[in-house]
Amino acid sequence: MVMLVSFFKDPEFANVDSSENESIPFRGTILRTKSGKFSSVSEPCVSCTTFNILAPIYKRLDQQNQNVRESDFRAFWLARNERIVDWLLYESSSIICLQEFWVGNEELVQMYEQRLGASGYDTFKLARTNNRGDGLLTAIHKEYFRVLNYRELLFNDFGDRVAQLLHVQSVIPFLQNNDDSMQQEILIVNTHLLFPHDSSLSIVRLHQVYKILQYLETYQRENKLSQVPVMLCGDWNGSKRGHVYKFLRSQGFVSSYDIAHEYTDSDHKWVSHRNHRGNICGVDFIWLRNPNKSIKPLKISWAEAAFGIIKYQLQKAQLNEKDAFDFLRADNNGNYITYSDFCDALKQLKLTSLSHGLSFQEMKDLWVQADVDGNGVLDYDEFKRIWYCTCSEHIDEDSNSEDSNEGITKEAFGFAVKNAILFPREVEKGIWPENYHLSDHARLTALFSPVRLRCSQKSL
Repeated sequence: MVMLVSFFKDPEFANVDSSENESIPFRGTILRTKSGKFSSVSEPCVSCTTFNILAPIYKRLDQQNQNVRESDFRAFWLARNERIVDWLLYESSSIICLQEFWVGNEELVQMYEQRLGASGYDTFKLARTNNRGDGLLTAIHKEYFRVLNYRELLFNDFGDRVAQLLHVQSVIPFLQNNDDSMQQEILIVNTHLLFPHDSSLSIVRLHQVYKILQYLETYQRENKLSQVPVMLCGDWNGSKRGHVYKFLRSQGFVSSYDIAHEYTDSDHKWVSHRNHRGNICGVDFIWLRNPNKSIKPLKISWAEAAFGIIKYQLQKAQLNEKDAFDFLRADNNGNYITYSDFCDALKQLKLTSLSHGLSFQEMKDLWVQADVDGNGVLDYDEFKRIWYCTCSEHIDEDSNSEDSNEGITKEAFGFAVKNAILFPREVEKGIWPENYHLSDHARLTALFSPVRLRCSQKSL
């Protein structure tokens, strides 16, 4: 098992940026308590790091000439990425999830694979679709986990983004138990969502997450893995104020950083990214869902999130609740909205008729959720369900509410969040340090301890 050790500075890293000298996280699994002191508690734990390392093909070197990129200067990109690997190896997280990994450059790929491999990691890389040049790299330390399965998700129709799913098992059981059937396994996802260049692209990012969760649900059901924790890692290109955040929360996921620091969903104290527009925001997350979480059916959560985007677009057009109802019912003389009116309004809001927009089937699904009484039109009370983003739970036939095992409880394996830290440390206070140059993102490292959970024994 990983042991927590006391903190120390290593002269090996004296050449890094000054702000990074204070950015040493859990070396292996170093624990920094909430009081700021480092402790040497001895217990089994798992550490996970997620980091968008800024692909050299995107790193601008001259703000006056946007075409000058780091990828044109080997000495620059190689030195920066060697420092990144130095830090990753120094931290020695059990799980490493990288985004904007420059898969198009064989020298850089070999450097990462060789150095991580020599330090005991299995590595898995995945290029974005349509030869975009960058992608993902996930590394799993063989001392802690064996990889049972690896799957790739390709969003060819959703902004050329991709995701990796890894099904891993602890090499040595974290928890000793008399029940050999208790799975000490984890499902890990690494992804990088589309940047929201305009508000109409919110539906794309929601699509991407929905596709990931659908795949997870199918994989868990097919492999009888309802009783395993799930970690979602990556650059989500959206903050705690966004629809993706709310969607994931409705599906039982918690932000490990916010749990560690006892922040609520409305707290926005930290940042993790300075984007190409110069704005700073918090977009990097390690999400955790334990098997004892009670969650809504996925289609209901999806519909509520989609209605949230519809409402946002209506409000962006400066429409209040009553004006929005009138806009949706268009020119019909009745005090109701028809399906044709509904579809026309979504088209005007730029949420359909695009390669990334709502599909015909998705519009039908949303309509079914909104038309509670099934009479083919939406009255004002039904419209308010859209406005306040609430759906009835008369969802699909595949819902497992009739599972005969639902009332049976079983011991399961899960995680408690011990700590989480962003580096450089200034970003935890909402400040972006000017002397930080490793990336335009901060690194996020979280520490988890295994726990026993009691949860209902039901199939996905």
